[in-house]
Amino acid sequence: MKVKVRFVTSASKPEEFPPETTREIAVVGRSNVGKSSLINALVGQPIAKTSRTPGRTRLINWFAIDGKPEFQLVDLPGYGYAEVSQAMRDSWRPLIESYLADRTTLAGVLLLIDIRRGAQDEELDFVPWLAERATPVVVALTKADKLPKNKRTLEVRRARQALDLSRDPLAVSVLGGDGIDPLWRAVVQLVAQPRPPR
Repeated sequence: MKVKVRFVTSASKPEEFPPETTREIAVVGRSNVGKSSLINALVGQPIAKTSRTPGRTRLINWFAIDGKPEFQLVDLPGYGYAEVSQAMRDSWRPLIESYLADRTTLAGVLLLIDIRRGAQDEELDFVPWLAERATPVVVALTKADKLPKNKRTLEVRRARQALDLSRDPLAVSVLGGDGIDPLWRAVVQLVAQPRPPR
């Protein structure tokens, strides 16, 4: 899938957030889950910077999708393991929570989980937190190519049960392209559906 996309801006604090003009999908996940690679796979071009060192995304980054529908992908700093200090990671939390709690143009969240690790404490806390705020979520299990297909199915079922999801998460692989098109369609559906009042 190749779409027309452009980098909009980065922000290190809420005062730097861009105007709320179009609907937004926040991309959230652990710092080694492959967020930038997945964003690039979704849009079909290397717009988000990737790194061999987890935790390099320390800002919130906006990418505008110029299509139908028109929306923005918003790459949030990764949480969990990263080669940065705990103090640095703690400093990101107010930034991330401010965005997720207060952004009126937020249409939903794309939550990425490494299929080999499964849902951990952060995700088990995060999905109910989103539900309390009536924020829709699509869950993608990344790095599916690392598991044989029968084990992928098992991990999809486990994640759905652990997170109490209404539908199966999508097993995706950036390397093989598995699940990328269905994930893109799920993201577009999030953008299109009306957001209930919070």
